[in-house]
Amino acid sequence: MDVKTLCLGVLTLGDATGYEIRKMFEEGPFAYFFDAGYGSIYPALGKHLEDGLVSVTEEAQSGRPDKKVYSLTPAGRAHFEAALAKQPKPDRIRSEYVLRLFFADMMEPGDLKRVYDEYLAHFDAMIARMDSLDPAGVPPGRLFARGFGRRFYEAMAAYLRDNREDFMRGVVLPKRDVEAAE
Repeated sequence: MDVKTLCLGVLTLGDATGYEIRKMFEEGPFAYFFDAGYGSIYPALGKHLEDGLVSVTEEAQSGRPDKKVYSLTPAGRAHFEAALAKQPKPDRIRSEYVLRLFFADMMEPGDLKRVYDEYLAHFDAMIARMDSLDPAGVPPGRLFARGFGRRFYEAMAAYLRDNREDFMRGVVLPKRDVEAAE
């Protein structure tokens, strides 16, 4: 799903400004599996406004430009529901950490250790963050996505812990491959 369509999805959760939509990708429910910046959000909202998929209300602010609050129109909801029915593209994981670890043989040992440990700490922090979320009143689909994310973070942290010592020594067989070879 592209950012343009996902902006409609965000608006199914309630009216929002472009800033509030961006926060949904930084700290909200989409932060775990999708990234979108202002450079794609605002053009998407402009196109949706032009196409009648969203409406906008301007709210005056003291000493600042008017705040634009976007709302989903019935046509926008129908458009989003039609997009949900389409076959999704295959998942792709994009990670600068994995990219750096791919080139581990070109890194200084101290830098490699730092990158590896930061990556592990990231997953531990995400697990703790997921555990701090209250499940009360959360719809089943969002609970499913939350649980999926938590399991993903657990698996990544376990893989990093299980393979850290061997990786740092330059042995690259994951534990599962070692067990299969025995």
